[in-house]
Amino acid sequence: MHIDLTFARRCARRIRIATVFVLALSAASAGAITLPPGFTDELVASVGSPTALAFTPDGRLLITTQPGRLFVYQNGGLVSTAILDLSSVTCSNSERGMLGVTVDPNFTTPNNNFIYVYYTFNRAGTCVNRVSRFVLSASNVASNEFILIDNIPSTAGNHNAGDVQFGKDGYLYVSVGDGGCDYAGGGCAGANDASRDQNSLVGKILRITRDGGIPPDNPFLGSGTADCRSTGGTTAGFKCRETFAWGLRNPFRIGFDPNAAGTRFFINDVGQDTWEEIDLAQAGADYGWNVREGHCATGSTTNCGPPPVGMTNPIYDYGRTTGCASITGAAFVPQGVWPADYDGDYMFADYVCGKIFRLESSGPGYVATDFATGLGGSSAVHLLFGPRGGGQALYYTTYAGGGQVRRIYFTAANGVPTASMTANPTSGNAPLIVNFDGSGSSDPDGDALTWLWTFGDGQSSSTSTPTTQHQYNSTGSFTASLTVRDARGATSAPVTVLITVGNTAPVPTIQSPAAGSTFAVGQTITLTGSATDAQDGTINPATLQWTVLRHHMTHTHPWFSGTGNNLTFAAPAPEDLAATTNSYLEIYLTATDSGGLSATANRNIQPHTVTITLGTSPSGLTLAVNGSTVIGPTTITSWEAWRLDLVAPVRQSPYSFVSWSDDGAATHSVVTPGAPATYTATYRKGKK
Repeated sequence: MHIDLTFARRCARRIRIATVFVLALSAASAGAITLPPGFTDELVASVGSPTALAFTPDGRLLITTQPGRLFVYQNGGLVSTAILDLSSVTCSNSERGMLGVTVDPNFTTPNNNFIYVYYTFNRAGTCVNRVSRFVLSASNVASNEFILIDNIPSTAGNHNAGDVQFGKDGYLYVSVGDGGCDYAGGGCAGANDASRDQNSLVGKILRITRDGGIPPDNPFLGSGTADCRSTGGTTAGFKCRETFAWGLRNPFRIGFDPNAAGTRFFINDVGQDTWEEIDLAQAGADYGWNVREGHCATGSTTNCGPPPVGMTNPIYDYGRTTGCASITGAAFVPQGVWPADYDGDYMFADYVCGKIFRLESSGPGYVATDFATGLGGSSAVHLLFGPRGGGQALYYTTYAGGGQVRRIYFTAANGVPTASMTANPTSGNAPLIVNFDGSGSSDPDGDALTWLWTFGDGQSSSTSTPTTQHQYNSTGSFTASLTVRDARGATSAPVTVLITVGNTAPVPTIQSPAAGSTFAVGQTITLTGSATDAQDGTINPATLQWTVLRHHMTHTHPWFSGTGNNLTFAAPAPEDLAATTNSYLEIYLTATDSGGLSATANRNIQPHTVTITLGTSPSGLTLAVNGSTVIGPTTITSWEAWRLDLVAPVRQSPYSFVSWSDDGAATHSVVTPGAPATYTATYRKGKK
C-alpha cells in the first residue's frame, strides 16, 4: 500500500539559473492589494527582512530586521544607519534573528527610555533566544544592554516565536516557540513534546517585570517552582515561575486589546499541518500542544470533542483548505480610529496566503472575513496600529517586494489612489530608451486615473494611459517618479525607480552548488560564485551577497545569508514528513558594481529523496513514523540522512511485537540511508 503524503504539487526536480535581473529601489506596491471601500494601502519604507514594529511616544517607528539590526523611521524617512546592530552576535538562519521589539510604557519618565528586543544570540556557536532591554537616546542610539531572559533553546532553527509586548498591568509578556525539535533530544514537529515540559521556557507565554523579575501574581509560584530566566529551564518536576501560559507550538504574535479596562490579549499560535489557532490568554492556561492542535486532537479534523481536562480550546481556528497555512500578525482595532463597525475587532494575518483577516464576535463565538488580500506571500509578519497624520493606520511588515513596511488607513470621503511603476531597462548606455509601466496603479473607489511622470532629467509628462516611453541622452543616475491622480483630485504618494545611464549591471554566476546537485540533511553546502561587469571588470568576491531560502509548499522561510565567497552552511531537514515532497532550497547571489547597480542570479537545489518502505508481518498492522500513523506496508518519501523515529506498538491484539528487521527496539530511530530501504516489524499471535 502506498500513501501519498504530498500536500501540494511537488516542485519539478530540476536546477535552473533564473534570468539575471536588475534590482532597483522602488516604492511599488507589493501586489494587487484589495481592501474594503474607503481604505488605502501605502508604502512607508523599504527595509530588508522586517520582522516587528513599535512606536515611541514621540512618533519614532522602530523596525527590527531578521539579520539583527534595528532601524528607525522618523520625520517621514528611514534613517539609513541602524540604531542597534547586533548582527555580529545574532543567529539569523532559518527563522532565527531579531524577531521582536517593544517600548516601555513609562518611556518618557526619568531614567527610563527603555526598549526591549527579542533576538537569537550566538553563544559560541550555540543559538539561544534572549530578551534584552536597551536605552534609546533622543539621537537614535540604543545602548546599555541588560539581559532579562537568556538561554531559551532554539533547537531546530524554527519555532522561536519572538513577540514582546507590555500589558496594561505594566508587565512584559514574551511569546516563545517550542524550538521545532525537543531540546532534550526527543522528536520534532508533531512528536516534539517540549511545550509540555513546565520546567522549560519553550512553548510558553512568559510574564516578567521590566527588570526581569517575577510578578507576584504569576500563576506558578511557591513550592515546586524555580526561576528559569537565566538558564532557559530548571530541574525536571519543577515549574518555571516566568510562565504565564503553556502548551503552545509557535505563538508567533500576541495582540493586546487597547479598548479593555485591564490586560486582555489573544495569542496567534501557528499550527502543524491542520489548524491555525487564536487563543484567549488566561493565566495558567494549557492550550494543549502537542496533544491538541486547534480544537481537535493533533493532526485530526474529526477527533474534535471537548479538550482533555485541564486543557483550553482556542476561541477561533481555521484549516488549510483555502491555501492559508501560517498565522502571523495580530492587532486589535482601537475604538474611534476606523468606522464604528470595526471598533474592537481583531485583525490577524496569514504569512502563506498573504491576507489580513477581520475577526468579529458572533454570538458565543467568532467569525473571520477577508479584510486585505493580495499582499503577496511572506506578508503581514507583524501588525501594529500607529499614528498617521492626525489619525491612526494599521502598519504591517512584509518580506514581499524586497522587504517593506506598509500601512492601511481609512479615508472617509474620496479614497487616495496608489501608484505602482516598473521600468525596463533600468540601465544601459546612452541614448537609453526606457519603457515605463504604471498599470499596477489603482484607485480604491474605481475612479479614472491620470498618470503624472517625471523622469529625473528635467523632463516630465502626463498621460491618460498607464504606459509611456522616455529617452535618456546623457550619462548619469536619474530618479524617475510616478504619481497618479483620480478624477476628483486625490493624488497618490510618489513611487520611484532609479535609471542608470552609462553603466550596465554586473552579471553574477553561481558555481557552487553545481547545477543538478542534490543535498543530504546536515551536509555542508559551499556557496561559490563570481561576477563580471562591463565597466568594472571582475567584481570583488568579498562583496558578493548570498541569500538562501527554504521553500515549503507555497511559501518560503529564510535559511542562510552572508557576504563574501566560499561561504558554507548546513543543509536543513524537512519540517515534517509531508514536507519531504514539497520543500527545497533556492540560492540567490547578488553582485553590486561601483556605480551601485545590482543584479541577482538564483538556483534551486533539491534534496536527495529516498523511498522508505515500512512493513508489518503480518501486513495491515499499525506503525508510526515521526508522529504520523501508517498501515504496513506503506511507502514514504524521506531525505538522505534525515532521522526517522519508528514506533511499533508492543501489542496489537491478537498480535505482539517480536522485532524490527534492523534489530531495533519497538521504538527506535534510523537515519535515512542514501538508497531505498525497507524496515519491517514482525509480530506473532499471543503475548510476547
